[in-house]
Amino acid sequence: MIKSLRTAAAVLTTAVSALALTALGPTGTASAVVQDVTCTPPSSNTATYNPPLTMTPRDGTLTGTAQYGPCVSVSNPAITSGSSGGTTTVSGRTCLDLLQSGTSAFTITWNTGQTSTISANRTSTIAGGLLVVTNTGTVTSGVFAGSTVVRVITSPATDITLCTLGLGTVSSVYSLITLKIISL
Repeated sequence: MIKSLRTAAAVLTTAVSALALTALGPTGTASAVVQDVTCTPPSSNTATYNPPLTMTPRDGTLTGTAQYGPCVSVSNPAITSGSSGGTTTVSGRTCLDLLQSGTSAFTITWNTGQTSTISANRTSTIAGGLLVVTNTGTVTSGVFAGSTVVRVITSPATDITLCTLGLGTVSSVYSLITLKIISL
């Protein structure tokens, strides 16, 4: 147990040291890394599938609604929350599609009325009974344009796992969101 704690402490110390070196410029001064905005849970997303997803490919609609907040922005302190969402038609979709990698594009409307349009790569994994979807990309237009985006969406995977086994359907998925937009 003590050896495990020492190993964990050593790994954490190494990671913090590497992060500190990354943030320092060649002369030891801080680089221009700016945390444009961070939004943490209870930020959430709800995706609703009509008809519900099964293992049989079906056409239908996907309605997504994301609420971001509380949000903290160093570069734009007036931003404290945001939202995104819409409805799209999907063709031949199954519950296995929830586990696929791909691309995502979405626009966040901030409480200030400003928008950020984001283009990202998406990966999905199931770990410890949770579906974890990670979007990594860039703000392509609007406030924070050119900044790096990391959005992690986490939800229970029970319905998805049952569906992939042919034992159920997925009518909706409720998730918690962590969003970070960072200027380098």
